[in-house]
Amino acid sequence: MRSLAKEVRSKLPDTETSVFAVMTQLADEHGAINLSQGFPDFEVSPVLIDLVAKHMRAGNNQYAPMPGVMSLRESIAEKTERLYGATYHPEKEITVTAGATQAIFAAISAFIGKGDEAIVFEPAYDSYVPTIKLNGGVPVPCKMRAPDFSIDWEEVRERMSPRTKMVIINTPHNPSGSILDTRDMHVLQELLADTSVIVLSDEVYEHLVFDGRRHESVCLYPSLAERSLVVCSFGKTFHATGWKTGYCLCPAELMREFRKIHQFMVFCSNAPVQHAIGDFLKDPANYEGLDEFFQAKRDDFVEALKDSRFSMTPSSGTYFQLLNFEAISDEDEMSFARRLTIEHGVASVPISPFYSTPTDEHFLRFCFGKSQETLGRAADILRKV
Repeated sequence: MRSLAKEVRSKLPDTETSVFAVMTQLADEHGAINLSQGFPDFEVSPVLIDLVAKHMRAGNNQYAPMPGVMSLRESIAEKTERLYGATYHPEKEITVTAGATQAIFAAISAFIGKGDEAIVFEPAYDSYVPTIKLNGGVPVPCKMRAPDFSIDWEEVRERMSPRTKMVIINTPHNPSGSILDTRDMHVLQELLADTSVIVLSDEVYEHLVFDGRRHESVCLYPSLAERSLVVCSFGKTFHATGWKTGYCLCPAELMREFRKIHQFMVFCSNAPVQHAIGDFLKDPANYEGLDEFFQAKRDDFVEALKDSRFSMTPSSGTYFQLLNFEAISDEDEMSFARRLTIEHGVASVPISPFYSTPTDEHFLRFCFGKSQETLGRAADILRKV
């Protein structure tokens, strides 16, 4: 049989397997505590589990409507208005997706074409740049400033051009755990005034903002909301990442284009889960208090490591904490992360793969969205490194 290996033209020739998958596989192979991939190791609410089972037994097991189950879209609209005072029409401006990454892919694919530029803040969640490239677009990276991972807005202003079609923001930010504040949003608002630039706002950790600070959703800023696609995740909110259920909010004229892509990617997501989450969202107590819950985990993890050789700035959001190992080793991030996994038994994620050009600042990302027992065992090991 003729081999096609040398004749196949890769659309992403420089893209390798996601670092999340690589480090999780390494953790599995060596029996390490896995703080690399962002998933909790504690249970989903039994009430939510029962609701899924209830809707399965009720026969809600066939295709959901392409934009999502209407009762869930209505619950999303109510939640968004309650939290941010923003109104989105359940029929025309809300679409339920098969997770946030699918929503991000559909949003970029709907609006980025050949030669279009998209500004990306790095370190960046690893799906942004490949999706831009797959659609013939040009990623324009702007490097966030360590150690607080703030945005240099003057650099953004300089890097914008007539070809700029999209700006992708992510707050709370994965992998750094930083958040955008009111000033950031006002600067972005001013920067995009009198342009047709679209904003893709990745807000999957919207409920995980710490130290009494407010999540600065674009929904709070009408002149940004009118040009923005907002992506959120129920997997992150309800500790059920394996359910792969998220959603996108945006004005109707943008949503029409979004749905053209969405329908041919997945058409719809899991029907009984949609029905169940629609019911579960009706009680705000089911998503309120997550900031306090995860801040307690962050505080315990940081406190447990205060006498270690790692240095850190406590995360402002998400369930990720960056640790700097510069005082421990001069190895590159990937080498140290591999050794930490194999020799010491704790898996993390280096942040260097979150950049488009080689960067090594001696940071590793650890997920503290774990049980106290898991975090305690990991901290005991890390203190000895």
